[in-house]
Amino acid sequence: MANVTDLQTKYSKLAQEYSKLRAQNQVLKKAVVDEQASSLSLKEQLKQRDQSLRKQEQEMDSLSFRNQQLAKRVELLQEELASKGDSPSQHGLETQSVFDEDLQKKIEENERLHIQFYEADEQHRRQEAELKSRLQELEKDSEQHQAVVDGLTTKYMDTIERLQSDKARLEVKTQTLEREAKECRMRTEECQQQLRRCQSELNRQVKQSSSVIQEKVPFNDTKFSDYNSLNVPPHNRRHQLKARDVAGQALNFIQDLVAALLNFHSYTEQRVHIYPLDSSIEPISPLNQKFSQYLHENAAYVRPLEDSFLQLHQSITEDTVTVLETVVKLKNFADNFSSYTHFLQKILPYQLKSLEEECEAPLCTAALTAKNQELQSDTKKVTSVFEKLQNYINILALPSVRQDALPQSSTSAVFTQLAACLHSLHDAIKEMSKHYNQKASLEQELPTVTQKLSTTSECLLGSLGSLTSSTGKIATFFSNNLDFFTSSAYSPRGSTVTLNPLQAESMLANKKKAAAYINAIKKPRPQSVPYREALTNRRILTSSTESREGLTQQVQQSQEKIARLEQEKEHWLLEAQLGKVRLEKENQRIADLESQLAAALGGSPNPQAAAASTLAQSHEETEKEQKAAGKETTLCTSLVGMLCTTPTVEHVADEESREQLIKTHYMARVGELTTQLQISDSKAVHFHSECRALAKRLAIAEKSRETLSEEVKLANQNITRLQDELATTKRSYEDQLSMMSDHLCSMNETLSKQREEIDTLKLGSKGNAKKNKGR
Repeated sequence: MANVTDLQTKYSKLAQEYSKLRAQNQVLKKAVVDEQASSLSLKEQLKQRDQSLRKQEQEMDSLSFRNQQLAKRVELLQEELASKGDSPSQHGLETQSVFDEDLQKKIEENERLHIQFYEADEQHRRQEAELKSRLQELEKDSEQHQAVVDGLTTKYMDTIERLQSDKARLEVKTQTLEREAKECRMRTEECQQQLRRCQSELNRQVKQSSSVIQEKVPFNDTKFSDYNSLNVPPHNRRHQLKARDVAGQALNFIQDLVAALLNFHSYTEQRVHIYPLDSSIEPISPLNQKFSQYLHENAAYVRPLEDSFLQLHQSITEDTVTVLETVVKLKNFADNFSSYTHFLQKILPYQLKSLEEECEAPLCTAALTAKNQELQSDTKKVTSVFEKLQNYINILALPSVRQDALPQSSTSAVFTQLAACLHSLHDAIKEMSKHYNQKASLEQELPTVTQKLSTTSECLLGSLGSLTSSTGKIATFFSNNLDFFTSSAYSPRGSTVTLNPLQAESMLANKKKAAAYINAIKKPRPQSVPYREALTNRRILTSSTESREGLTQQVQQSQEKIARLEQEKEHWLLEAQLGKVRLEKENQRIADLESQLAAALGGSPNPQAAAASTLAQSHEETEKEQKAAGKETTLCTSLVGMLCTTPTVEHVADEESREQLIKTHYMARVGELTTQLQISDSKAVHFHSECRALAKRLAIAEKSRETLSEEVKLANQNITRLQDELATTKRSYEDQLSMMSDHLCSMNETLSKQREEIDTLKLGSKGNAKKNKGR
């Protein structure tokens, strides 16, 4: 039922997502439609502007034509005036002034029209450029929107198809889950009945066991903590592996720390021999000699730390029980750490006095003195932190030596304080390294500094850097595993009291005895087929049984055909062998007769006649024997269906030779049948592999068919889109043709009006000319 609920929620989420996608699709479609409408409106405005531009160009052409006509008329008038200039009159002057005024007005009007036309042309060009750029932007936006719409449409169609397929699959799965739920309910009822029976059986067994325990068991050792502590606790393999892993990581960090401490003490000893006095030139002070002697003994205190912790790591195995009460080797590490702490306490006053002696050197500056004082405080702090670490490690080592030395409630507090102390040690050594680095940089500025001192200072700084790194790693490691250290240790069932060392030793001995007993009674498991191999064999068997019937029929038909052919072959082989035997007998008989004939001809006067008569007699005898043998033969049929002739009266040697030939023939036949059977098996395997290959090719063909069907769908969509674009282009061309026809009609009307105006002007000019002539 939970699966059905999950499927319903999943289906509802898919439906909500589908509704959201559909709403977004509608919004995008509306936006695309709006953009298309705005694009059409802009196209209409552009068409109107084009029409107005054409009208203005036509008006400009007509005005230019009228201007040319007026210019010609003015020239004619000027020529007439020039011809009449010799006899001017008052009326001519008045007429000339009228014409001049009229010409001036026309010129002004022409200039004004030229200016208006130029301004209109420039404005139209600007508007046309702006509209074209805007149209291009809108077309780009429209293409982008169309691409987005197409992409979203395909995406939504794919999503819809996927959702529909998911819906169908979920419906099928829901039905199957409902059937499974019904079966589960039935099984649940059966399980409940079995549970009731098991509960009743368990109650009966508990009563019986409790009565047996009360009657047979003398005492219950779990009631007493001292006895229960000797019981082997449940083995926590994960805890043991974690403990060994943590001990291994701690061993690596301890090794790095030991190496860093050895280098630090050794380079400090070298520096004491170099600065403030070089021992190769003059003897150093007695204080530094004692300090150097103590520093020379550092390996005797530092090396045991690594050795004792290595023994501790080796004592933690997968089979042991690792708690504070059973880790006996921790006491050795604590003792060695205490020895090293005492070593630090012993060399501390010498180290402080050595720094004071450096401050008393004649070339020691105030900055160097300040740095030496800071190093003195850092050294004191490091020694005090090591003393704290010694106390906490000794406290943790006490439970393996003395009973009730550390209460269980105080263990976590000790580990927490130890982690904080490790962080303090890292901070103190980090401060010492920083101050020593500053001191070394100040010493490099002194005029008396030597290369040996610089090299030793660099090595000492390197050892301090590695010491800082190792202490930081130890502090981080301990903080990360603090939960593991403070976790409650496992103990025997029903016991809340911690173990004492003697009980822990006895418990470990009992654990070893139990492990030895389990190993003694353990029997090797029989070998079985691996699960993956069994699945592969089952898959091969299933695929092979599918074509087994067809292959079996083919094999049967082939075997029947082979059997028929073999029967015929055996028949003719036997006939050939019998004919061969007869031929050999005849050859032998002929040879005997020839020998007899040669012997008989030795004393005969007519050897040829005797030989001829002897041969004739031998042939007659042979024919008679063959006829007699033919009369005495009987027909029989063997088990393989061969028809053979068996003489009833034959010589023993002939029978043995014939039997040997038949035996040889059947042995050869058995070998041939075995070879054919192997060939048939190989053909069957070959046919099976071919069938599997054909099935794979069929699956690949199905996939290719699906991809081709999708490509056909996309091609149909592209064809539909191109058809829509073609229809749109056709409509736009038709609109343009209609607009051109309207434009031509308007142009014809304009031309007719201009012709009428020209005719009117011509008539007016002719009338004026007649009036002038009359005057």
